Amino acid sequence: MANDDEEIILSELSDEDLVLQMYDDLYDGLKEEIEEAVHILLDRGWTPYRILTEALVAGMTIVGNDFRDGILFVPEVLLAANAMKGGMSILKPLLVETGAPRVGKMVIGTVKGDIHDIGKNLVGMMMEGAGFEIVDLGINNPVETYLEALEREKADILGMSALLTTTMPYMKVVIDTMKEKGIRDDYIVLVGGAPLNEEFGRAIGADAYCRDAAVAVETAKQFIARKHNQMDAGA
Repeated sequence: MANDDEEIILSELSDEDLVLQMYDDLYDGLKEEIEEAVHILLDRGWTPYRILTEALVAGMTIVGNDFRDGILFVPEVLLAANAMKGGMSILKPLLVETGAPRVGKMVIGTVKGDIHDIGKNLVGMMMEGAGFEIVDLGINNPVETYLEALEREKADILGMSALLTTTMPYMKVVIDTMKEKGIRDDYIVLVGGAPLNEEFGRAIGADAYCRDAAVAVETAKQFIARKHNQMDAGA
């Protein structure tokens, strides 16, 4: 670990040991160490996509699993996600240049009337950590904002969050409007927030209810894989 008595010099580690150290540093939320390690791997000829998948996404998967299992808690996961963001800020422009494949694109935002965003922010960070491109609309979003963003960004997934029982029903307004416009089936719709449950998700016509950020990542991956399989079958 980077905070042991004996200081670890990242540049002296082998590629394999450096990646393992990155897992530890992500887990501990050490942003500067992650940024340094990304630069080292780039200098050694690693492609941006390889660093993203083998070091950052793989490391965040460990964080996500321990969060799901109650070993890590929200503050620690936010620190890990912030460290991940440091690495991503270096890789993002390079990934765009190389046209590296992305898992999928998600538009996410808290619904109209609701200004809570901690859960939504955590989902966005964890999704980014899993290789998704995230467009965060922030809080208090009316239906028009969601629909404009979905079309503009050519997104795969719509994520909606609500923390108040009074704002939960607005999710149905958004989904019903998508149905009226004939675009509901073009997108995967995931919903989440403390007062929601699976039954509510089904009742409003969402594809899935996600109880936390780790579940959101796994659910999104499954739906994207299914979508690609359907497209391949139809090709």
